[in-house]
Amino acid sequence: MILTTTPSVEGRSIAEYKGIVFGEVISGVDVIKDFTAGLSNFFGGRSATYEDELTSAREQALQELEQRAARLGADAVVGIDVDYEVLGSNNGMLMVTISGTAVTLR
Repeated sequence: MILTTTPSVEGRSIAEYKGIVFGEVISGVDVIKDFTAGLSNFFGGRSATYEDELTSAREQALQELEQRAARLGADAVVGIDVDYEVLGSNNGMLMVTISGTAVTLR
């Protein structure tokens, strides 16, 4: 499966549009991660715990998008857009949403 942010795939033409597909992941951030991220913020530097959580959520959302496109019979997803939001009363949840257009290529 080809996944791309561009509206087309170089050297290939789109044969059929299968529809818009999404991958969504909502991930809770726990107290330990908040604590270690707070230490990184206090002492300076990057928060590896949050970066790892973000990377994992993005990869899961991409896998979900790819699976949904495959169920439609697509062999590519073009025009992919990735969005991030924080949710919850204390911003304790991370939401990653990825969307694109499932297509078949010639």
